[in-house]
Parts: sequence; C-alpha cells; structure tokens
Amino acid sequence: MSDAKVHPVDEMLPPDRLAALGIQHVLVMYAGAVAVPLIVGRALGLTPEQVAFLINADLFACGVVTLIQAFGIPGVGIKMPVMMGVTFASVAPMLAMIAAGNAAKVPATQTLNLIYGSVIVAGVFGFLISPFVSRMLRFFPPVVTGTIILVIGITLMRIGINWAAGAPADSMPAYGDPVHLGVAAFVLVVILLITKFAKGFWQNIAVLLGIVAGAVLAILIGKMGFAKVAAAPWFGVVMPFQFGMPIFDPISIITMCLVMIVVMIESTGMFLALGAMTGRKVSQDDLTRGLRADGLGTIVGGVFNTFPYTSFSQNVGLVGVTGVRSRWVCVAGGVILLILGLMPKLAQLVESVPTFVLGGAGIVMFGMVAATGIRILSAVDFSTNRNNLFIVAISVGFGMIPLVAPKFFQYMPPALAPLLHSGILLAAIAAVVLNMYFNGAGSEETAADEASNAARLADGGH
Repeated sequence: MSDAKVHPVDEMLPPDRLAALGIQHVLVMYAGAVAVPLIVGRALGLTPEQVAFLINADLFACGVVTLIQAFGIPGVGIKMPVMMGVTFASVAPMLAMIAAGNAAKVPATQTLNLIYGSVIVAGVFGFLISPFVSRMLRFFPPVVTGTIILVIGITLMRIGINWAAGAPADSMPAYGDPVHLGVAAFVLVVILLITKFAKGFWQNIAVLLGIVAGAVLAILIGKMGFAKVAAAPWFGVVMPFQFGMPIFDPISIITMCLVMIVVMIESTGMFLALGAMTGRKVSQDDLTRGLRADGLGTIVGGVFNTFPYTSFSQNVGLVGVTGVRSRWVCVAGGVILLILGLMPKLAQLVESVPTFVLGGAGIVMFGMVAATGIRILSAVDFSTNRNNLFIVAISVGFGMIPLVAPKFFQYMPPALAPLLHSGILLAAIAAVVLNMYFNGAGSEETAADEASNAARLADGGH
C-alpha cells in the first residue's frame, strides 16, 4: 500500500504495471508521432531508408523529451503524466518551406537542414519566453480552460474517426472500408466490455487490450503483416545532424517561432487539463517548467533530425480513460520510445498495427478529453452570470472553424496559417478575450483556486 502522503501523480507503480501502462501510452501516441516524419519525408521525396531514419529519430527524440518532461531535470519539466511528440502545428509551415525548396530546385537535404535550423532557433526562443507565457495563468479560469479542453477533445475526435476509417495509412479508395469500420467497432466493444466487467489493473489497461485484440483480428483477416518487421535491422544509432549542418534562414525562423507560440499556448491548455484530471494544482512555476521542456525538446528535435515537440493530447485522454495518474507511467513510456528509436525492428512491429485498429481506441480516448472539459464547465456559474454562456458558445464556434471549414481563411496571409488553422488556438484566444471582456482579468490566486475546485469536480469529487 502506498504512502498516503504521496500524490497519485508521484506514485511509483510496480514494474510490471509500469511496463504495460507505458506500452499503452506508446501505442496510443505512435500513429501521431510517426505521422509528421512520414508526411515531411514523402513531401521531400526522400528514399524509404531516409524516411525510416526520420521515424526512428523521431521516436528516439520523443523518448528523450518525454523523460525531460515527466521525470524532470532542474528547472525543466512539469513532472506530470505527459508524453511528448511532434506537433502537427509545424506541418503547414514545413510543407511551405518544402514547396519553396522544390520550386527553387534545391536538394531535399538542403531544405531539411533549413527546417532543422529554424526548429533549433524556435526551441531556444520557446525556452527563453516560457516564464512570460506562464504568467498567463490568471487568464485561464475554469470557463476558459473547460472550453479549451472541450474543443481539444472535439478536434481530436476527427483523428480517431479518420483512424477508424483507415486513414492516413491506407489508400483513399479504401477509406471507410466496412472491414476497417468493423475492426474499429470490435476494438471499441472490447474496451467497453473490459471497462465494465474487469477490475483493477485489467480495467486500467482496457485500451491496450482492445488494441491488442484488434491487432490479432487484423492478422487473422490478413490486414496486418510482418514483412517490414522482418526486413528491418535490430539496432540503429540516431546521430545528430545526420543530413548535414543546419541552415539558418530569417524568414523560416520567424515562421517557426510563430509555431512555437502556438505550441506553448496549446501546451498551457494541456497542462491545465492534466491538472484537472489528476487533482494537482498547476502553478505558474509548474507551467514555466513544462513550457521550458517544450522549448528544450524542440532544440533536441532539431539536433536529432526531427521537429518541434509538444505534449500529446491523445495521451491526456488516456489518463482520463484509465484513471492512472502516475507520471512514472509516462517515464516508462519514454524509456520504451528510446528503445524503439534504437531498435528499428521493434519500431516496425508497432508501426505495423493498422490505423483502423487504433480508431476504436481513439474514439474513446479523445471523447474522454471532451468529457473532461464538460465536467470542468459544470463548475462554472451559468445561472447568475449568463455572460459565461456567451464565452463558451462563441469560443466553441471559433474552435470549429478549421474543423468544418478548412478553407475559411484561405485568402489570409500564409504566415498566419499556424495561428488560423489551429481550432484549439482560435478557441483559446476567443475564450480569453471574451472572459476579459465580460469578467475582467482576475488574479493568479483566484484562477488557481477556481482551477483547484474544477479539478476536484473533474476528478469525480475526490
């Protein structure tokens, strides 16, 4: 029995549970983690071997940055159950850099080094401004954080639904194949059965067991093979600056620094969500350490041939599903990612799990993020302060713009794309501005107390 004085976030679980729960976190984030290097590598026209290296480099850096964030080093790392991965906010500007490089007919590796130069400087920029961004806590009372978390969940649901249909790994003609939908539904049913009838540890790894069951079914129906696993080597070292020294271009750097601001604002929402889920108060110092890890992680990414890093919201959803709040689970996940990054054969084994298998699990996890937002909003006073209704209603509407109308901002300056194409950021800006308009800017202490009350409610009143 653990010491009652130890907060669940700091509770050390038995090694077998840590391993199983860590694997579950890795499986949940894997598809998202490898998606960006796949997109960038193919857009650059790199060879399959080079793309595979990008994936292994990404997994290795994911492990390093996750350990920095969850385990912590002096002054860096929020020490909460956080898994770190490449942010999708960086995809659009990187594809723009690739398009410009292709138009100028420069070698693909030169464009890649241009990207890495901008990533490294953006990481330094993020590390330096993290104390200033963390001072924004007073602007995030429950009406704001609940709205942001709700929009995060709704936005992520698109990923889970597309996974269930077979995207992006399968060809578009196969998108929505009844077999894909059937396997995803099977995974969902398995998770629901385990959640209802299993107890204790088995209930906590319901998502992992559902994914394993779905993978077995995919093998039986011939939808999952091991050719890539057999061809991959057992061991591979990730070296810094594999493609050459970084190139520093002012315009690319400014663009990536804008992405870093987006990442840090989204991370603030993620950290506050975790605070609500785990029942741990997130202070300004905590936010500073967490945001510094985003910056340092992005520097690590640029050095080790990968891209900007942020906390992965799908894993925040997993914390809500399992109820396991120990950060040591994510430390275990970070170690597993390091091993996957150094052992291409094991990485290919996880990569071979079809996306539609992950779809059934994604619907559960991402829906839990939205549900957490709703539970936080239930602590907000809507009866005597009807202005809060306007804050939620309008902010959710802004957050849905990129989701339901992707071309809504197509005539705006391309430099604003990282800001305008993030529904989470649009919702955050709208919620903060409307809250200041209606309710004024409160103090950090008041916001922290309100967040603590909302956290108890989101944690089931414990």
